Amino acid sequence: MFDVIRRSLYGDLSAEEFKKFGMLSSILLAIIGSYWLLRTIKDAIFMKTVGKLYIPYAKMTSFAVLIPLILIYSELVDLVQRHKLFYIICGTYFVIFVGIAIGLAHPTIGLANTVTDKYRIIGWVTYLSIETFGSLVVALFWSFVASTTDTASAKKGYALIIGGAQIGSMAGPALNTMASILGIPVLFGIAAAGIFAVPLLIARFVTKYPYAHSPKGEKKTGPIEGLKLLLSKPYLMGILGIATLYEIIGTILDYQMKFLADEAYGSAEKVAQFLAWFGIAANGLALVFAFIGTSFFIRRFGLTFCLIMFPTTVACVVIYVMAFPMLWALFIAMVAIKGLSYALNNPCKEIMYIPTSKDVKFKAKGWIDMFGGRSAKAAGSSVNAMFPVMADLMFYGSIVSLGVIGVWILVALYVGRTNKSLVDSNTIIQ
Repeated sequence: MFDVIRRSLYGDLSAEEFKKFGMLSSILLAIIGSYWLLRTIKDAIFMKTVGKLYIPYAKMTSFAVLIPLILIYSELVDLVQRHKLFYIICGTYFVIFVGIAIGLAHPTIGLANTVTDKYRIIGWVTYLSIETFGSLVVALFWSFVASTTDTASAKKGYALIIGGAQIGSMAGPALNTMASILGIPVLFGIAAAGIFAVPLLIARFVTKYPYAHSPKGEKKTGPIEGLKLLLSKPYLMGILGIATLYEIIGTILDYQMKFLADEAYGSAEKVAQFLAWFGIAANGLALVFAFIGTSFFIRRFGLTFCLIMFPTTVACVVIYVMAFPMLWALFIAMVAIKGLSYALNNPCKEIMYIPTSKDVKFKAKGWIDMFGGRSAKAAGSSVNAMFPVMADLMFYGSIVSLGVIGVWILVALYVGRTNKSLVDSNTIIQ
């Protein structure tokens, strides 16, 4: 009976594939666990040091900061083996987050100073560091996975990776529910320890699977090669749409929820706890779906169906928020779309990269996930900034969101059909 259920949900996943995807799952668990612990802290810190009205501007600033980081990242792809990128990038963020933890504990610089000011450097550094970490390291991980996996195996095993990620994304927020007891600086220290574990797990993986090493002396194509590929290949532009159009809508709804949460709760710790419960709920939904639905839906209905189903669901959520513009309605709406984004849209999006070259997987994907993702969030933030009155934002922001969803569905249809053609003909996008 168990074997029948397992094959129904995951297909014919071999024992060796299970071990491989299990190891990858543990790596993403460490990355996402640390990120979600920090993610549910960053807005609380920013709102209580800089002020909630500056969140849209922080999102737009993170977009600008990522441009030089993408260029550095693309250059590193040429200079070092792909697994060593984890050592460099995670090591750098470990040092940064330990420094932030020390700063937050300072009586004047840190959270003990309750006066909000747009010039509070600690708030800006915290926000931008966490935002860029999420963009860089998650994109690097999926590039690494796509470069060591074929499409048939991915359809069976990606659900296991997502399941591990969702365990981490629940564990991080769960720790934040104790923010009032442990203190935010201590939580930062815990997240830094999780980030330190990532290079150790990667080293273990490449020892077990030597083919995960990239060869030395590969042809150097330059840091803007990924951008050139992105602009010249319609398929990659389609993936850009799949990866980023959601972020415009998510940024609008996310800001509405956090604005109302800041109005409802007085301290940074209380806001952090509310956002932690949001993280637990969203990722709990994603965890359940990842284990019983992701692989089944992708194999049974196909990538095109799954890519279209997600924006259709988001449209229903946006209409729901228009009808019930209140904090807990937004909480439920964001849980629904975040959960499905992590468990369904993200693995489908990552499978799209498998029939592509190394430069696409690492460089073009870097531009899509980092530059594209942040530019979409900046676009959503510009909508938030245009309507400082929350009632206006809830109405007009929903109208903008529905328009974006219409474009999104058309893009999903094109990308899904093109991917099927590439896989059937064994063609690689280079």
